[in-house]
Amino acid sequence: MEASEVVLKTLKNANKPMKAGEIAQVTGIEKAEVDKALKKLKKDEKITSPKMCFYQAK
Repeated sequence: MEASEVVLKTLKNANKPMKAGEIAQVTGIEKAEVDKALKKLKKDEKITSPKMCFYQAK
């Protein structure tokens, strides 16, 4: 499973917006990889950012 898929699944299961560091801690993926995955998911419009540095699934 790709990092972006894991990140998206984590955000869908979360009941609140999450920061990249929190996502990295929960998934065990390095923060740099989480940042890349978030950038890709945002570009693909699968996630939103309700406030600066927080992300949630659409």
